[in-house]
Amino acid sequence: MDWKLVLALSSLGALMGVATVFVIPANIEPAFWLVIFVACAVVIARRRSSKHFLHGLWVSVFNSVWITAFHIAFFDTYIASHPREAEMSASMSSPRLMMLVTGPVVGLVSGCVLGLFAFIASRFIKPSGAPAALSR
Repeated sequence: MDWKLVLALSSLGALMGVATVFVIPANIEPAFWLVIFVACAVVIARRRSSKHFLHGLWVSVFNSVWITAFHIAFFDTYIASHPREAEMSASMSSPRLMMLVTGPVVGLVSGCVLGLFAFIASRFIKPSGAPAALSR
């Protein structure tokens, strides 16, 4: 595993953690994640010659740590701009604890998606520095 690559790509998760608290509304957040997933899949395919799925999985797991941390740390600000999440958390006795529990689950599920994206990208994009296929 290339942990340096995983941590570098997961910095996008830290950026999204801050952005979803202060800038990005919930209704357009999925579009940002799609762009990030495609970009991460391409980078993984270019930088790694194997274990594409695992790299994608771990990037999203680390993303979930960053995002959960920011959402919990700035809970009141996050909830103020995310009405759907505010509605769900209103019925819970400890919404921060719920975020702490569900964050890693979301990370695993999204990790499977990013892992699949990276695997698919690896079928079309060869790692840089790899020998070119010989043509006849």
